[in-house]
Amino acid sequence: MIKARIATLQQMGFQVVVGDYVFAQNGFLAGTDQQRAADLMKMFQNDQVRLILPVRGGVGVSGILPYLDFAEIARHPKWISGYSDITVLLNAISYFTGLITLHSLLLIDFKPSTPAYNFNQFFEQTSVYAYSRTIQNPPELPPMVSLVQGNATGVLLGGNLTSFAGSLGTPYEIDTSGKILVLEDTHEPVNTVYRYLLQLYQAGKLDGCAGIVMGQCSDCPEAYAVSYDQLIRSFIVPLGIPLMTGLATGHGFYKAALPIGATANLNTYASTLTVVEPIVEVI
Repeated sequence: MIKARIATLQQMGFQVVVGDYVFAQNGFLAGTDQQRAADLMKMFQNDQVRLILPVRGGVGVSGILPYLDFAEIARHPKWISGYSDITVLLNAISYFTGLITLHSLLLIDFKPSTPAYNFNQFFEQTSVYAYSRTIQNPPELPPMVSLVQGNATGVLLGGNLTSFAGSLGTPYEIDTSGKILVLEDTHEPVNTVYRYLLQLYQAGKLDGCAGIVMGQCSDCPEAYAVSYDQLIRSFIVPLGIPLMTGLATGHGFYKAALPIGATANLNTYASTLTVVEPIVEVI
């Protein structure tokens, strides 16, 4: 699978540098924490590399964080893209370095069945200099829905709910104060989603947000006749924070590209999420 996806990138005209331990295995992890951290640091230090593209998500990315030199990463700014378990890495790099990271495609997504919307989102964010970009669902899906009215501007952060809940109590937990927070998940029953939302709330990660965008929860079954949408309305809406729902990103078939660490405006009166900070061309 990895070689096939690399071939797709090469066919698109990109030169690909493969990490030393990409094919390593340590139980259910792709090599030890130290090996995977070394691969990542080597990619940041290689000035010929313009974009770092993890193969896939999983469960192991938090293990590499103590072995990263964030000051060194800050000296070699470049895009790093991903979602799922990579969420923790994206937000940690943004927080500790001030760099903008990208909640978007992984290597596994470079395949013929990936919709054009996903590639357009990815390349529009990484290859175009723009002062603003409105993030919208593809025309194949309903638009986002505003549930709590408001207009808020703040640093955009977010990604996978499960991964964020797992980072609480560590040096790498998210700082949501005054931020626009995006959350999404997959394959979790609604009562488990409730547990993770409750963890974030009790840790003070929800009530301090400037705004919240709830993404899709793909293949998340009802629990005791309570749906994902009903949970949002009963748990998130009462917080009174500007709220939109239904953003297609992360694990869904369609994946909006979110620049983590950029300044964004959430205007639920107009049902818009707009990146307002200029993003510099990198690729």
